[in-house]
Amino acid sequence: MSEALLTSQAPGADIAVPGASGARQFWRRLRTQRAALVAAVVVALLVLVALAAPLLTAIEGQDPTTYHPSLVDSARGGVPIGSFGGVSAEHWLGVEPQTGRDLFARLVHGARVSLGVALAATVVQLVLGVVIGVAAGLGNRWVDLLLTRIADIFVAMPLMVVALALLAIVPTSFPRPVLVALVVGLVSGWGTLAKMVRAQTLTLKELDYVAAARLSGWGTVRIARRELLPGLAAPVITFAAILVPSNITVEAALSFLGVGVKPPTPSWGQMLTSADVWYQAAPQYLLLPAGSLFVTVLALTVLGDGVRTALDPRAASRLRVGTGRKRQTADIERKPTDRKQEAKGETS
Repeated sequence: MSEALLTSQAPGADIAVPGASGARQFWRRLRTQRAALVAAVVVALLVLVALAAPLLTAIEGQDPTTYHPSLVDSARGGVPIGSFGGVSAEHWLGVEPQTGRDLFARLVHGARVSLGVALAATVVQLVLGVVIGVAAGLGNRWVDLLLTRIADIFVAMPLMVVALALLAIVPTSFPRPVLVALVVGLVSGWGTLAKMVRAQTLTLKELDYVAAARLSGWGTVRIARRELLPGLAAPVITFAAILVPSNITVEAALSFLGVGVKPPTPSWGQMLTSADVWYQAAPQYLLLPAGSLFVTVLALTVLGDGVRTALDPRAASRLRVGTGRKRQTADIERKPTDRKQEAKGETS
């Protein structure tokens, strides 16, 4: 409850104080969802591997850019020498066809690029969506109309077409991962978030505690920061959990099309660009980055769904109410003979 509403209460008025903080309630609801917890563990391990990529490759004794031509058979077109794509004590997952670069080193360093680009793009989308959505909800009629129409334009804008055009004309000297994150963050995602935040802001600003803050003389920025943003946290976090796997997929698609991250910088999408012709001679070169993308997107999607359910207290109650109604209906629909048989069984 806001400070303005507290000060406007009568001295003897009762003020409801929650028994547990919002964070504790969120964690308590999230712990009941085993799939979300497993997904959270998987995501944490992926982030840990991405952060520790230099350490892991140092332990292996390899790096993602060094060529090893002696480890590929040039007579067969560059197929890795040895079983399972050249797996050995020096190369834990084998080597890349034609170049002989270590596949494990490129995979873990590719996780840094793919996850880093997706998270950076998500931050850009969240900042734009929240700022524009709140400004549209609190602004006057013309400000609301202008910002809403701008958001509509970006919602309808084809992401892949615009991203391909922008990434093709930017000089190659610009850091490619940063460029991909900016393009994805500025072009897609934030328009839908801004429209959602605007609708939520229009609802929240009509509540009593926001009206009390306005009557107390608070400015628009202070009301947005102290009163509206806490109420917007749940839907924004839920939307962010959906944006991250979507951005990972977009980065992989752009790199696969050749306009994303450029070699020798590794990324999962860039690895898939040349892996499609090696799926018979060296299947692990295709399966490892594709499997990593699949596991990451699946884990983030499941975690996002769990976060949405944990942040929405009505979701669990709806499930309980629905289950209770089904049980009551099933009990009513049971035949009288079944009830008599159960009663006889209990008496015996």
